[in-house]
Amino acid sequence: MIKHQQHSPRLQPKRKLTAAVEASPAKKSQPISSLDADEILHQQSSKSVRGRKATKDAAETPPPKKLKRPSAGYAPPSKYSYLVNKLTDSLAPNLICLFVGLNPGIRTATTGHAYNHPSNLFWKLLHKSGCTPRLCRAEEDGDMPRLYDLGLTNIVSRPTKDGGELSKAEMDAGVAELEAKVASQKPEAVAIVGKSIWESVWRVRHGANIKRDQFRYGWQEDSERMGTVTGSGDDWPGARVFVATTTSGLAAGMRPHEKEEVWRKLGEWVEQRRRERTDEKERLTE
Repeated sequence: MIKHQQHSPRLQPKRKLTAAVEASPAKKSQPISSLDADEILHQQSSKSVRGRKATKDAAETPPPKKLKRPSAGYAPPSKYSYLVNKLTDSLAPNLICLFVGLNPGIRTATTGHAYNHPSNLFWKLLHKSGCTPRLCRAEEDGDMPRLYDLGLTNIVSRPTKDGGELSKAEMDAGVAELEAKVASQKPEAVAIVGKSIWESVWRVRHGANIKRDQFRYGWQEDSERMGTVTGSGDDWPGARVFVATTTSGLAAGMRPHEKEEVWRKLGEWVEQRRRERTDEKERLTE
C-alpha cells in the first residue's frame, strides 16, 4: 500500500513592508549671477519709484471744486404776478445809515419782512458788524429807524426767487427812485448790500460798466455821494456810500469771514456815530 505523501503547503516568507521614506534632498540654491542681481534691484527700484509717484500724485491732486448753484435766469414779472408783495420800506429822516437791498425774495414778499429767508445773513452780519447791539429778527425791520436809526429799502420792488431773475434794465431803472429816496430822507450814509446794485448805480451815473480796477468794497469816493441836492434853497451834499457784500445765502463768491471783515468797517463807523449822537442828545438835555 502506497502511502501518498502529503505535501504541506509551502510557507512563503513574509515580505517586510518597510515605509522607507527617503527624504528628498533639499534643492541647492543656485548662485545669483551679477546680471540677475542687477535685474532684481532694477525691479525693486521701479516699484519704489512707482509707489512714490502715486503718493505724490495723490497729494498734488486738488480737491474737486464745489459746484456753484446755477442761476435761474431772467424771469418776467408775469412769473410771480400771483404774489402780493407785502414788503414796505423802513424809512425815516436823518438816519445814520440806509441799507439798500436788491429786491425781495419770495419769503420776504409773502411775509412782509426784509431779509426773511433762513439762509440770508443780513441780520447776523448787522449784529456781528456792530450796526446793531443785539441780533434782531426780520419781524423787527419796521422798528429799525426808531431803535437804531437804520433804514431799509430795495433798488427793485418786484419779488423773485433770486437776483438772477432780474434784468439789468429794471435794476438801472430803479436808480433814479433810489436817489430820490436818499435826497428826501437825507441819511448820513447809504450801504449798498451787494456788488450788482453798485454796478447798476455806476452804469447809470457813468454811462458804462464799472471796470474791475474801479470796483472796491467799503467806502467810496466822496464824489460818489448819493441823493445830492443842488440848485435849490435847501442844498445837501448827499449821503456817503459804503458798498457791502451781498448777504444772500445763494451767493457763493465770498466766505463768511471775508464778508464779516467788510461789514465790520461799516459797523465801526455806525457805532461811532451812534455814540456821538447819544452824547449830543445828553448835552442838549443838560
